[in-house]
Amino acid sequence: MARSHITLAALATAAVPGFDPVQAQAFSTGMHGDFFAAIVTDATGRELIVRVPNSAEAEAQLGAEKYALETMTAGIRSRLSFDVPTLVGRAPIGKTFGLVFEFLHGHQLSLADFTVESGLATSIGTSIASIHSLPTHFVSDAGLPFFSAQDIQRQTRELVAKAKGTALLPAALSARWQEAVDDNSLWLFDPTVIHGSLGADSFIAGTDSVSGVLGWAALRVGDPAADMHWIINAPLDSQDAAFAAYGDSRHSLVDPKLRQRATLYSELEVARWLLHGVDQKSPEIVDDAIDMLDRLVDSVHQENTNAIGTDTAPVLTVTEVVELLDETPGDAAGGRYRGMEPVTDDQRSSNSLSE
Repeated sequence: MARSHITLAALATAAVPGFDPVQAQAFSTGMHGDFFAAIVTDATGRELIVRVPNSAEAEAQLGAEKYALETMTAGIRSRLSFDVPTLVGRAPIGKTFGLVFEFLHGHQLSLADFTVESGLATSIGTSIASIHSLPTHFVSDAGLPFFSAQDIQRQTRELVAKAKGTALLPAALSARWQEAVDDNSLWLFDPTVIHGSLGADSFIAGTDSVSGVLGWAALRVGDPAADMHWIINAPLDSQDAAFAAYGDSRHSLVDPKLRQRATLYSELEVARWLLHGVDQKSPEIVDDAIDMLDRLVDSVHQENTNAIGTDTAPVLTVTEVVELLDETPGDAAGGRYRGMEPVTDDQRSSNSLSE
C-alpha cells in the first residue's frame, strides 16, 4: 500500500512532540530495501526525513539501522569526521512502523564524483578510516555482530565452496579464489568496526569533503576490506588516493593485504549473484551470472598471475556488476538481488501540504 507524503507528514507529527509540519516532499532514498520516504519541514525550517518500510526485508533493515544508530552515543559520534543520521522519533503505521530522522544536508555522491581532482577520494579514505578507528567494544557491548579474521576466512571459504558446488564456476576463478581463501597470510588482520554496506552513494558531501554517511543497518566488527571493496570501481588514481588517505589516517594499523582482500570481495559479488540465481531457480539470473563469470575470466587472464597477489589489478568491478544486473531481464524470480546489503539516497519531487 502506497504511503503519500501527507501520510508521512502526519506520522512525523505523531512521532516528534511539538513538530508542526507545513510542507512535505516525497523523497526517493535508493537505499537497499524498499521504503516510502518524505522530507517534512516545519515553520522554523527544520527538516526531518520520514521512512516507512514496504516489505519485510525493508522493515528488518530499518529496525537494524535504528538499533545501530542508538548504539552510537554522542561520544562515539564525536570520533567520526562526519555526521550520521539522528533518530528523533518512531510511530506505528498500519502493521509496520515509521522512523523519523534529522535530515542530513549535502550532495549524495555517485561514483562519478569519486575523483582525485574533487578531493573526495581523499576525504572518503579518511572518513572510512575514522569508522575503522572506533573502539570495537561499543559494538560488542551492544550485541551487534563481531567476526574474527578466522570467522571471515571461513565464511569466505564457504562462499567459494558453494560457488564451486554449482559446477558452473570456471576453472581459472575456482583456482584463483581457492588459493586466496587458503592463503593464511591474506587473513592476518585485526577486525575493526565497519559500516558493513558502504558504496559511493552512502556518502553525503559538501564542496570537497564528506559531511555525512548513511545506511548503518549492517554495523558490525569485521574485515575493514569489506568497506573498501567498492573503491575498486573507481579510476586507479582515485583508488590510490583513497587507500593512501586511509593509510595515512590509520598509520601502522593498516594490514598489508587490505587492498588484496578488497579485490577478492569485489570479484566474489559475481559468485553471490550466481548463487542467488541457483537458489531462486532462475535460468535468467544463472545465465547472466555465467556471462559475468566469463568476462571476469577474460580480465583475470590479462593479469600476469592467476593469484590474488600484491599487484592484483581491478577485475570486474562492482559498478560493472551493477550494470550487468541492470541488464538482467525482468525482476527474475521475485526481485533483484541486493548483494551484501544497504547502499544509496536522493531525488526529490516536492509538493506543498496545502496541495
